[in-house]
Amino acid sequence: MKLEALFQQQNALPTIPKVVQEVIESFNNDKVSIEEIAKKLAADQVLSAKLLRLANSTYYHASRSIGTVDDAVLMLGFMTVRTLVVSSGLTGGFKAMPGVDLKQFWRYSMHTAVIAKWIAKHIKANSDFAFTVGLMHAIGQLVMHAGMPEQTLQVDKIAGPLDSRRIDVERTSFGYDFSKVGAELARRWRFPDNFSMVIEGFPDPLNAMTFEPMAAVIHLAAWRSRAEENKYSKEEMDATFPVEVAEKLGLNAKLLLVDMPAVTELAEGLEELIK
Repeated sequence: MKLEALFQQQNALPTIPKVVQEVIESFNNDKVSIEEIAKKLAADQVLSAKLLRLANSTYYHASRSIGTVDDAVLMLGFMTVRTLVVSSGLTGGFKAMPGVDLKQFWRYSMHTAVIAKWIAKHIKANSDFAFTVGLMHAIGQLVMHAGMPEQTLQVDKIAGPLDSRRIDVERTSFGYDFSKVGAELARRWRFPDNFSMVIEGFPDPLNAMTFEPMAAVIHLAAWRSRAEENKYSKEEMDATFPVEVAEKLGLNAKLLLVDMPAVTELAEGLEELIK
């Protein structure tokens, strides 16, 4: 199935709440009114309840209890609130689908997000952007499972969703892969251009026409999260570490294999996102 035909499938695109769509569009609007967005969030009971649970989670170490959306915006800052809103909108957008362990998929994606955020801080890049794009870097897989379930299940038999060969198998089968589908979804949802550029570029950041550091950050984070999910041994970690990508960012293996806190520690308190 061609990429354009995939997006014509009725089931391919997840539904996200209108307020989440408006928050996404606020990325492109410098004059956005924080008060206006907060008001809209407060009116969405499901979203505001999830936001408050996240704001009060151990992840954010709030010094006092956060009781309202306004409090959350004040304490966490608009960028973080926006990141959380988009994240919970994405994770809630896809319902059960054959062949996909959604709990595992979102856990892997969330771990990629927190690792990307940690790496981004090390290279003094935008850590909120790293988190959001880390969370959605593999979302194309869900679109493919939803829009062409039978063909995607055939690919699953050769290389599962967290198999490092997955991208190559998809390219051979369809002529494109989940990173291209995810980039197209980001465009259709009107995310800023750099989202689709990073999502499309993360599988092979060193061969892009222009090197995009954030694509390299996501590449490393996705590798580390996949290693965690697939329970790599120390030898497997050493053997598969993306040395050249790390070096391009001025990082070494020790940072990700030794110095980085445990993934579960980095993600502690964010379990609310994948419930």
